[in-house]
Amino acid sequence: MTDTATLTAAAQILGATDDSHKTILTSEAIAFLVLLHRTFNATRLDLLQRRVSRQAALDAGQLPDFLPETKHVRDDPTWQGAPPAPGLIDRRVEITGPTDRKMVVNALNSDVWTYMADFEDATAPTWDNVISGQVNLYDAIRKQIDFRLPNGGKEYKLRTDKPQLPTLIVRPRGWHLEEKHFLVDNQPISASIFDFGLFFYHNAKELVARGFGPYFYLPKMESHLEARLWNDIFNLSQDVIAIPRGTIRGTVLIETILAAFEMDEIIYELRTHSSGLNCGRWDYIFSFIKKFRTNPEFVLPDRSAVTMTSPFMDAYVKLLIKTCHARGVHAMGGMAAQIPIKADPVANKVAMEGVYRDKLREVTAGHDGTWVAHPALAPIASDVFNKHMPTPNQLFNRKPDTVVTAADLINSRVPGSVTEDGIRKNLDIGLGYMEAWLRGVGCVPINYLMEDAATAEVSRSQLWQWVRHQITTAEGIKVSKEYALKVLAEQTQKLAASAPPGNKFNQAAAYFGTQITGEDYADFLTTLLYDDITKISKPAKL
Repeated sequence: MTDTATLTAAAQILGATDDSHKTILTSEAIAFLVLLHRTFNATRLDLLQRRVSRQAALDAGQLPDFLPETKHVRDDPTWQGAPPAPGLIDRRVEITGPTDRKMVVNALNSDVWTYMADFEDATAPTWDNVISGQVNLYDAIRKQIDFRLPNGGKEYKLRTDKPQLPTLIVRPRGWHLEEKHFLVDNQPISASIFDFGLFFYHNAKELVARGFGPYFYLPKMESHLEARLWNDIFNLSQDVIAIPRGTIRGTVLIETILAAFEMDEIIYELRTHSSGLNCGRWDYIFSFIKKFRTNPEFVLPDRSAVTMTSPFMDAYVKLLIKTCHARGVHAMGGMAAQIPIKADPVANKVAMEGVYRDKLREVTAGHDGTWVAHPALAPIASDVFNKHMPTPNQLFNRKPDTVVTAADLINSRVPGSVTEDGIRKNLDIGLGYMEAWLRGVGCVPINYLMEDAATAEVSRSQLWQWVRHQITTAEGIKVSKEYALKVLAEQTQKLAASAPPGNKFNQAAAYFGTQITGEDYADFLTTLLYDDITKISKPAKL
């Protein structure tokens, strides 16, 4: 490895730093990031260009199919993923959330088996959010995260009555994102490499010493080649700090329609590092709309009508469970985004019964675990899985008779219609999330659901699709560009009027208005908004 000083000299930090950040932004960690960037960024950029080419083919009418060149991988019954790692044998309930200090303490105090600390959809990547999140996880691993809010406020402490805290899993940002506050050779570093590299470098050996390992959730991949890149990064990273290959484990979120056609191949690429696949339901619906958005055959009804029993979603779940269990790795279920409705016990009972039914569907389908967004949902999910899955997982449930075809995965015949209420709800969710994101907040409660980037993307993409294809609502209204912008203005005015002074709803609407007319379509809302929360400062002295 090139010496630390030479590598560090290639980096520039353009975000404000304080004393707490120095724990993370050490010269050795910076040198490690530079090494990863120089080794792998060109491949990342090539893979992103491949996404552009595949989208062009879809826009031209090509439909996805299982890859003929990797048929031998799918047909070979002999290979397996890695056996479950320490702390990942039983994952029946996982809680997810951002990496601010209070959320980290609350998540680790929850009665769950694992905690996914999220630098991606639940975090608005301001420089302070990203670096403070790394500090918080560093402290949490060492059980030095207790704190008190300013001015004698509430104290947050890790529970001492739990024999074992939830296993920590970290989700870095996706391949498409950059960290513009950190340059290598005058180029922004990949946000994926940045989030992974800082966490891994500082915590891998400490986690191993505590009986676990560095574990990750890998988001928004579109092909097995993107999984291969992660595997290459894992191998090099383990070699650099001299820990055995296979110590890292990665669970891949199958949250794009194209990745659904390459599940076997994705597990194969990560083999010794694989800890399974996850049904990323909201991002998957977003990807389904996004990839086929120009094709009128793929117009979907209101978001509320697109459930896990919709044909293309049901097929995706069945294939994921069959694939994972055939390869000996976990098949994780999706998110319960509900939060308690404290002011309305009747409505809360209905909502919690919905959570119960959803988790019952998952465990009886064969999932090995599930996600919740709020600690109050953990007992519900636990009760369902404990009753119907008395074993640590269901890897033995192989479902050999399950058959899912390419046509099944893209079966868009979803019952339901587009309604004015659905349009307004999509506008409210998109505006509410984007307004919060512009304030540096990555997840926000709206109508008693914890909304994040994935649900905002579904809202944006549906509106774009409905305008593009001139859909008529159940009320007989033609969804034109003019109509969409008119209702956007109405919802913006309503939300801004009820929000505190200084809110950013008008700013959010200015961005959102460019994305719902069936014309311009940003690759991701987060890339559209990112420059607005990027605060470049003079290069810090390294």
